[in-house]
Amino acid sequence: MKVTLGVSAMVLCPFAGRTGASQIPVNARHLTPGAQAKVFLAGLSKGAPEHVLKLAVRNAAEAATDFSWLSKGDTVFIKPVNNSGNPYPATTSPAAIAAMIEILKEKGARRVIVGDMSGVQYLRFSPTSISGSSRALMTSSGVAKAVEASGAEMHCFEESGWNAFYEDFPATGSNWKHGLMMPNIIKDVQHIVLMPRCSRHILTGSSLGMKAAVGYWRHDTRLEYHKDAATLQEKTAEGNTVTTLREKQRLVISAADKLLTTYGPDKGYVFEPDHGLIIASDSVVAHDMVSLAWLLENRSIIPTSERDGFMDTSNIVPKLANHIVTSWLGGWGPALTSETITKNKINTIWDDRILTRSYDLFGGVPDILLESINNALPEAMKNRLDKMSHFD
Repeated sequence: MKVTLGVSAMVLCPFAGRTGASQIPVNARHLTPGAQAKVFLAGLSKGAPEHVLKLAVRNAAEAATDFSWLSKGDTVFIKPVNNSGNPYPATTSPAAIAAMIEILKEKGARRVIVGDMSGVQYLRFSPTSISGSSRALMTSSGVAKAVEASGAEMHCFEESGWNAFYEDFPATGSNWKHGLMMPNIIKDVQHIVLMPRCSRHILTGSSLGMKAAVGYWRHDTRLEYHKDAATLQEKTAEGNTVTTLREKQRLVISAADKLLTTYGPDKGYVFEPDHGLIIASDSVVAHDMVSLAWLLENRSIIPTSERDGFMDTSNIVPKLANHIVTSWLGGWGPALTSETITKNKINTIWDDRILTRSYDLFGGVPDILLESINNALPEAMKNRLDKMSHFD
């Protein structure tokens, strides 16, 4: 994409795009306090072996939920992030997925299905054709091997065809013009477990739990998302309010012992802190508040030369990148007439437009209660994250 951006700058710079609806600066918004939400943190030492990571996932998951929602014989869908074929943390940790599959089967799940649809840079999907393969990318990332070895099923949305999607609707008052086209498979399951990663994103600033919803959407929904770019961040949050996710999503859990701290979503500076985290909550908003705080904490200690690179600091790069993605989805006509995305500079979690919109949608700013569930998380680190994510 870096090469494409450079070439496209010469083509697209004369076209400013439509600005769209004016946005109220995040810091000027009045935020309303919400209910308490617990977020559970399991610490991991740098380089911890796989069995230690799996135990941390188990401990975090069992602290975040008692699994009373899971009846024997139920089917559970695990939604990872597999935008590309690149390994964790560009995609969800295969070891964490394997751990969650094992837990769900122990708790009584008859079937566990793991599925996603990869990014348009690698997969083009239309009513008449498919180019690229989510399954091949899941194989490259290591997710497929983990799923198969754990006795779960894989489901790649595009393989069922264009008509294997249904229209689901976000909350009233959203910026979406149409319903969102979601894969039929999630109508057939009783529960959903969301397993994102902790990463920067060239368009939205971060790729955490709420951003993972894009992987569900058929490409006509993704086209609206990118074409109406003035509210792309807000639509990200709104996409998590569709009825199916509201009714079925039970747990959000991230392995974040490695982070993609620059650029994103597929490439960037991979940082492995001395103490990593597993982050778990039954609230996607609370999870993302802490996950973003963790991303910012680690971005602050990576080399300045990486953090202050052109791809991360430029205001023009996200604008050009979104035009390019729109062209992949709908051609150059929609790309050249699309709204211009505004870079969301995120210095604290209170700068993030995705989170700010989520507070309107999910009952205010959660009162985060952080809980450590093992001895591998330094108290000073927990206190910093608590301060960064606490709303006064």
